[in-house]
Amino acid sequence: MPFLLLNPPSIFAVANSTYNSNNRYDDLPLHPKDRTSLLAFKSHLQDPNQFLSSWELVGLGGGGSKCTNWTGITCSNQTGTGTGQVISLNLTLMNLSGPVHPSLCNLSLLETLILSHNRFNGSIPPCLGKLLNLRTLDLGHNMFSGVVPRTLARLSKLTELALNTNKDLNDTVPLWIGNFSIKLEKLDLGFGSFRGEIPESLYYLKPLSIWISHTTTYGELLEISINLWFFSILSSLPCLLASVELISVLNLANNSIVGGIPSCISSLQELKQLNLSFSGLRFEISPRILFSDKLVVLDLSFSALSGQLPSKFAEPPEKSRLVLLDLSHNQFYGDIPLTITELKSLQVLFLSHNLLTSEIPARIGNLTYLQVIDLSHNSLSGSIPLNIVGCFQLLALILSNNNLSGEIQPELDTLDSLKILDISNNKISGEIPLTLAGFKSLEVVDFSYNNLSGGLNDAITKWLNLRFISLARNKFNGSLPAWLLFSFQVIQTLDLSGNKFSGYIPDGNFNISLTFNSSNFSRTPTQQLGTSQNLQMKLSVVVSDVDELSFDYDLSSAVGIDLSDNSLYGEIPVSLFGLHGLEYLNLSYNFLDGQIPLSLEKMWSLRALDLSHNSLFGQIPENISSLGNLTLLNRSYNCFSGIVPTKQGYWRFPGAFVGNPDLCVESPGERCQTKSLPVVLGKTFEEEMEGPISLWVFSISAFVSFYVGITTLFCSAKTRSYILQTKVCFDGYWKVLQYLCSVTWTCKLKQSCSLVDSEELEPEALVESGVAHQKDNSVVKMGLEEAHRGWFN
Repeated sequence: MPFLLLNPPSIFAVANSTYNSNNRYDDLPLHPKDRTSLLAFKSHLQDPNQFLSSWELVGLGGGGSKCTNWTGITCSNQTGTGTGQVISLNLTLMNLSGPVHPSLCNLSLLETLILSHNRFNGSIPPCLGKLLNLRTLDLGHNMFSGVVPRTLARLSKLTELALNTNKDLNDTVPLWIGNFSIKLEKLDLGFGSFRGEIPESLYYLKPLSIWISHTTTYGELLEISINLWFFSILSSLPCLLASVELISVLNLANNSIVGGIPSCISSLQELKQLNLSFSGLRFEISPRILFSDKLVVLDLSFSALSGQLPSKFAEPPEKSRLVLLDLSHNQFYGDIPLTITELKSLQVLFLSHNLLTSEIPARIGNLTYLQVIDLSHNSLSGSIPLNIVGCFQLLALILSNNNLSGEIQPELDTLDSLKILDISNNKISGEIPLTLAGFKSLEVVDFSYNNLSGGLNDAITKWLNLRFISLARNKFNGSLPAWLLFSFQVIQTLDLSGNKFSGYIPDGNFNISLTFNSSNFSRTPTQQLGTSQNLQMKLSVVVSDVDELSFDYDLSSAVGIDLSDNSLYGEIPVSLFGLHGLEYLNLSYNFLDGQIPLSLEKMWSLRALDLSHNSLFGQIPENISSLGNLTLLNRSYNCFSGIVPTKQGYWRFPGAFVGNPDLCVESPGERCQTKSLPVVLGKTFEEEMEGPISLWVFSISAFVSFYVGITTLFCSAKTRSYILQTKVCFDGYWKVLQYLCSVTWTCKLKQSCSLVDSEELEPEALVESGVAHQKDNSVVKMGLEEAHRGWFN
C-alpha cells in the first residue's frame, strides 16, 4: 500500500540503508579497492564541517580501516575475501560540495547511494550505470546540471530514484524511466526543470509513489488513471483504466495544467487523496463528476475554477468519507450547497477567497466532526447561524471579510474547544456577551473592523491562553480595565486601536506577560498541506496515513501593543516601557502627556515606536538611538523640547520630530543654539488675524464658541494653520479649549487663561454641562483630532 507523506523535505532523506545483521560486516577492514575509490572521491570534495575526517589512508588491519569507523559506510562480505565491501553510502545533510568523482563508480557491490541535501555540482557521472546492484539512488537537493545520463537505464534493480530539487538539470522526462516499472516504487523528479512526455509504461505500474511537483510544466489534463505522488502533467494523458484499481493518491499540485477537471476522474473509485491545488485549473466542475466515496482529501485550492460549488461529492452523500475539503482561492459563486452539510465525516472545510453569497446554511451544525471552518473573503450575509454550536469539536471558526451582521450570540460559549475565532471585517454589532467566558481555550481572537460597542467585560479575563486579540476599529468605549495588559501570560499581540476608549492606561505588574517580556519567544512552525491564511495567521492541516488530521497554525504577527486613535490621557505607565519583548508599540492619536521614561532604552526588541499626536513633553532621551532593531520612530506633533543631536543617530528617522515647536533637530551642516528655540518661526498671532477684528470682539466670540462647539471657531484659516504648525503643548486633551481661550484673551502663546476655570474644562465637567457627550468622547476630541490630521486649511 502506498505511504502517505505530504510535502516532505525529500522522499529519501533518510533511506532504508540498514540490512539484516547477518549481511553486515562493519567490523571488517575496508576492502583496499573500495578504500582507494572512496579516498579519491573525497579528494575532490569540500568538507567544511569535517564530516569525512574519519576517511583516512591507514594500513590494512589498522583500527581506522574498519568499516564501522568510516562515516556513512555500510559493508558486506559477499565475496568471502575477509574484507568489507561497501554496499551502502549515505552522506545526506553533510554540507559537502564539489563534483561526484567517477571513482565512486568502482564500488561494484553498492546497493544504496544517498548524496541528498548537499551542494554537489557538475554533471551526474554516466558511470553510475555500472552499479548494477543499485536499489536506491538519491541525488536530490543538490546543484547538479546538464542532462540525466541514459546509462541509468541499466539499473534494472532500482526501486527508489530521486533527482528532485536540482534546478539546473535541463532535460525531458527520460523515456527509459519506464524500464523500471517492474521494480520501481518511488520516483521523485520534483522542483526541477523536467519537461516533455510521460512514458506510457508508467501508467501500468504496481503501487508507485511519484513526485514530479513544482516544475515549469504545461499541458492539458484530459484523463487520469494512475497512482501518482505530486505528478506534473507535462502533456495530455490518456485514460488507461487498466490501472484504476491501483490509484489511491493523486497529487498534481504546483503545476500549470491547462483546462478543467476531466469527468473520467469519477472512475478512480479507489482514490483516497486528490490534490490539484496551485495547478491553474479552470472552468466549472462538471455536475457529472462523482468523486470516490473513499476519498478522504479533496484539495482544489488556488486555481481558477468557477461556477457554483459542486453539489455532489459522493452518492449518496452520507457514504462520503471526506475529512478535508479545500475549494478556497477560486472563483466559485452562489450559495453554499446543502449537500456540503451532509458530509458527516468532514473535519476541515476551506471555502475562503471565493465569490459566495447568501447566508451560511443553518444545517452546518450537522457536521459534528468539523474542526476547522474558513469561509472568509466572500460576500456572505445574514448572521452567524446559532446551529453552528452543533460543531462542538470546532477548533477554528474564521468568517472574516464578509457582510455578516447581527450580534454575537451568547450561546456560542458552548464551543469550549475553540482556539481561533475570527469575525473581523464584517458588520457585527452589539456587545461581547459575558457568556463568552466559556471560551477558555481561545488563543486567537479577531473582532476588528465591526460595529461592536460597550465596554470590555470580565469574560475576556477567562481567555488565559490568549496569544492574539484585536478589537480594532469598533465602537468600544469606557476606560481600559486594570486587568487588560497583565492578565495573559502568553499574549503576543494586543490591538485596541481606533475605538473610543478614554481614561488612563492602567498601570500594574506587566511582568506577568511572558511574551511581552521575552525577546526569545517561539513561533509555531508552519506545515504545508491544507492551508488557510490571512495577514496575521496561517492554518495548516496534515493528514496522516491512517486518515487522521493534525491541525496547527502559525501566528505571523509581531509582538506588540496598539492603543492608538482613542481618547486616552494621562502619563504613560513606566512599567509599559519595561516590556523587553515588545516589537512594536503604538500610542499615537491620543491625549497622553508627561515625559518618556528612561526605561525605554531597555526595550531591545523594539522595531517600531509611534508616540505621535499626543501632548508628551520634555527632552528626547538620548539613549533611544541605541535600540539597534528600531526601524520606525514617530514622535511628531507633541510638546518635546531641547536639542536632538546628530550624533545620536536620529537622522535614521526623517520626519519623526516635526510638529514639536520647542525642539531643534540638528543637521550635519547646522547645529542648534539653545537661545534660538523654539525653531518653528512664524508671524505673531495678531499679524495672522485677518481683518481689523478687535481683540475684545474676538475674545467674546471664542468664549461663546466654547459652548456651541469649537468646530465653528471664529479663528481664520490662517490662524488655525498657525495653531497647527506651532502645536502648543497641552496638559491634557481638554486643555485645547483653555488654550484657545488664553491666546484670544492675551494674544500671546503659552500664557494661562483666567477667563475659564480649569475645573470646568475637565472631561467630567464637560459631559455634565452638556458641551461634550460621553458617547462621542467629547466635541473637544473631535476638534483636536482635526487639528492633528491637518483638516484645518
